[in-house]
Amino acid sequence: MSLIDRIPNIEYLGDAVPFVGRIREIIEAIQLFEDFDPEELEGLARYMRCYRAPLGTEIIHEGDNGDFMLLLLQGSVEIVKKDMRGLPQIMGTAGPGKTLGEMSLIDGEPRFASCVALETVEIAVLDRESLSRILTEVPRIGVKLMMELLMLLNQRLRNVSAQLMSCMEARRSRIR
Repeated sequence: MSLIDRIPNIEYLGDAVPFVGRIREIIEAIQLFEDFDPEELEGLARYMRCYRAPLGTEIIHEGDNGDFMLLLLQGSVEIVKKDMRGLPQIMGTAGPGKTLGEMSLIDGEPRFASCVALETVEIAVLDRESLSRILTEVPRIGVKLMMELLMLLNQRLRNVSAQLMSCMEARRSRIR
């Protein structure tokens, strides 16, 4: 049983195969699955499970061990990180087509931030066990997925590095 199955108020909707049409629509606007053809998407969907969560549900909890990533199919979530004083700070929002939780899926480290549903959300979930099965059973899709995740995480690291440099420059300007 994946950790997602233990979230209160979350409704299991089944595997993602019935949602392939919606996933295709979403990926036209995002880059994560752009290199997947329809058959590969359907193959990947067989390893994902879909859920619905109401407004206010904390889908990902900062500090928890993570074994899944999710793809937002419908609705939006708020991304919240505790500051040095332990007070929640809103980092941003994410809507349909965004993926969350990739870092913990890959490295198993505790969640960096929390994600709270701002409305009813539908999500497709890929857990670590399913990722391992994909890599073993359909390596072509597994390798493609891992490359896409690697590129996504690289892009996020570059963005954060650029933000850090901007903050450092701003600080130097204030000190002078």
